This record gives sequence, structure tokens and C-alpha cells, in this order.
Amino acid sequence: MNNKSHVITTSVIKEWNQTLLFKILDSIHDIVMVIDSDTTIVYINNAYAKILGVPVHKVLGRRLDAIEPNARAIEVLRTGKVNHNLRDHLVSVGIDVIGSGFPLFEGDKIVGCVSIFNNISEVVQLNRELQRTKEVADYLQDQLNQREQLPLSVKEYGERSAALRETLELAAKVARTETTVLIRGESGAGKGVLARAIHNSSRRKDKPLIIVNCAAIPETLLESELFGYEEGAFSGAKKGGKLGKFELAHGGTIFLDEIGDMTLSMQAKLLRVLQEKEMERLGGTKTIKLDIRVIAATNRNLDQMIVDGAFRQDLYYRLNIVPLNLPPLRERKDDIILLAEQFIDKFSEEDGVCVELSPEVRKILLEYSWPGNVRELQNVMEHANILRSGLMVEVGHLPAYLRNLYHESALPQSKPHDVKEAVANLERELMVEALAKHKDNRSAAMRELGMSRRAFYDKLRKYKIE
Repeated sequence: MNNKSHVITTSVIKEWNQTLLFKILDSIHDIVMVIDSDTTIVYINNAYAKILGVPVHKVLGRRLDAIEPNARAIEVLRTGKVNHNLRDHLVSVGIDVIGSGFPLFEGDKIVGCVSIFNNISEVVQLNRELQRTKEVADYLQDQLNQREQLPLSVKEYGERSAALRETLELAAKVARTETTVLIRGESGAGKGVLARAIHNSSRRKDKPLIIVNCAAIPETLLESELFGYEEGAFSGAKKGGKLGKFELAHGGTIFLDEIGDMTLSMQAKLLRVLQEKEMERLGGTKTIKLDIRVIAATNRNLDQMIVDGAFRQDLYYRLNIVPLNLPPLRERKDDIILLAEQFIDKFSEEDGVCVELSPEVRKILLEYSWPGNVRELQNVMEHANILRSGLMVEVGHLPAYLRNLYHESALPQSKPHDVKEAVANLERELMVEALAKHKDNRSAAMRELGMSRRAFYDKLRKYKIE
């Protein structure tokens, strides 16, 4: 290129020389860096030290591939292609930059590269916070949309069981700390309810509570779900990347449900988060600091899993700082009726009525083993509320498997001198079931039972069926 065709000599610029060129480059606010064919840094202007905080003499003469092996300038040098306004992350100084790179040719040979770039860390951080705010808002909206499916709050656990009261008192104490918590209990025992109660009683209550069910997410997706990913991290990764659940929980709490279903490789990654309070996105090189409180839960025997080599002992010790054990409902007989009444009150409050449980229903609830625990009891009461026609929950309003349990237990207990009572009870139950089946259509119920209208109404009054 003929430089003379691009130069005008005036009284302002009498002669173009190296000193004048460097003065011009040093007056530029952007960083200007020149590397030669082996990536040695042969020139950087004053903006480098101002923006990156690294003295010029510490990098001048050093090879860029030793300082920033993935720098875009090296890519320009290798390919000979110009890069315009591309973002880069300088690992050595932890700064995000944006700029352009131009190859330098001597004939057809690439002899170096000029890079012009500037710090955009604040913009990147603002954009990340904006993205995080949007994704947290979307997550919380999803939670609100599912609110009707959530179980009871902690005050509705029931307070008669001594074992449960001890667990709740410990939970109330640990909620005020930053300690990692491990909640153990069977499915449906209320582990998620307790995790939410701990978060809502902590100093982080105004920040997000992010819930992750480790058993519900396929192993291949769990890492990206927890850690997020950068754009282009893998085939199908969405443009702009995605924040993971750990970043969404920043400042708040993350609840890792069913932690025992996590693979050993994921356990190792989680251990680093707990130890270092930092992570990297998939496909990223930048370390992201985390301010989170971790609550984990499991229905599995982690002690046995450690013996079997299926759970890391070091992770177990990190999680099990304060263990909270939720007893199953079958060991909390004193709470069953209390919870059932609270559930039916909750489900019937829209009707503005007070609904009671019949003595037979109470007996069934107390005798049943409740393998699904509190969640199962909640579902049973919701089912009963839908079927009831009056102000009393009867056996006929319960799910079929509980009605069958009642009929099976009732027959062997009948005694000769109780025949009239047994017949009356059976007749009452048949009437209640027929009314529930036909949605309180009395004509249809009496036709099914083969009863006259007069006999049907007499027995309604006799058995006090609403």
C-alpha cells in the first residue's frame, strides 16, 4: 500500500514518524494492541494499563498465547480473517471486552495482528442481571401458576406429634442461620413444605427460592439445568445462552429435592459449589461467584448408598450439617385427624360452609397406613370435598380403595347381637354412596337402591343424611 496517498503534510503535521504515531495511538480511549506472527506483544497503548489495570512493562514482549491462549487476536492471526465487534473474555484479568481484530500482511504473508477493544464488564454484568431478573420472574410466575397444587404451609403441619414438633423447632432455629440443611423423609411427608418454611423464615425470604427436583430431570439435562450454558455450548443451545438454577438462586435459596438420585459426577460438581461458592456455565470459562443457601432433601437411605458407593461421603458431610427428619404420617396418628380437618376446611372455604368428618371416616383415616403420607391425605380430602353433597364427609365420598378398606374391616367385627346396627350402618353407607354417585340426585339414588320415595326419605331422616 502506498502510504503517501493517505497522508497530507501540513503545518499541523509536518512529518509522519513513529513518535507521532504512538502519540496518536496513546490518545485513543480504546486499547490498541499489536502482536507479531508468533503472538509476541510488540505494542500496546496507554489505555491498556488504564482499562485492564496491568502495567505495560509486564506484558510487552510476552507471548499472547501464554497469557490468553483463547484470545480472538490469535484466531485472526491464524485465519487471516477480520473480526468486527466481537465479545471476548480475558481470563487473566477476569474482564469482558468487545472489539475488532485486523491481520497485518507483508505481501501475502501474515506478519501480525492489530486488536482494538474496550472493557464492557459493567455492560455484561448489567445484561446478566437483567437476564437473571427476567428468568427469575418467569420462574416465579410458573410457581404462582402452580400454586393451587402446593401443599400446606408449615403452621398447618399439625402440632400434636412430639417427634414432628421437635423437628419443626429445630427447623425454626436453623432457618435463622446460613447453614446447609438436609431434610430426610418419605415421599409425601412434606419435605418441600419444610424447605419453603425455612426459606420464608430466613434473611433471604425476599429473594428467590428455586426448586429443583433432581429425580425429575434426565441426567443429560441436569448439569445444564443447574449450571446454565453459554451460547454455542452444545448443539441446540439457545442464542445468548441460559442461566442455570444456581445463578437464578443468587442471593436466595436453592432447594435440591431428591438429592439421592444425583449421579456421582454431578455430586462432584455440586460439592465444588458448596465448597467454593462458585461455578462455571457449560461452555464458559468465566468463574461465577454465588451467594446461595442450599437446602437438600431425600427419601433414600444415604448412609447405605455411601456403603454401596452410590453417594459421595464428602458431599454427605457437607449436606448433613443440620439433618431434619420428617416422621411418616403413620407414626403421627395424633396429627391425622387434625390435618384432615384442616384440609377439608381449606377445600370447602369457597362454599362458605363448615364441613365435618363422620365417625366412620375418622376411623378409616386412623387405621390406614398412609404410604403417600401428607400428600396422599390431602388428595383424599380433596376427592371427598368434590363428592360430598352435604356438610358431612361420609365413607361413600372417599376413594374406592379406602371404602373397600372400610367394608372389609366392618364385616369381621360384626357380632350376632349387633346385626341390626350392622344392617343399619350398611344401609346408610349404600344410601350415601348412591347419592354421591348421582351427585345428590335423590330420584336416581332411590331408583338404584330399589326404594320407595317414602322409605327413602324416612331413612334420610333416620340416618341424618344431609
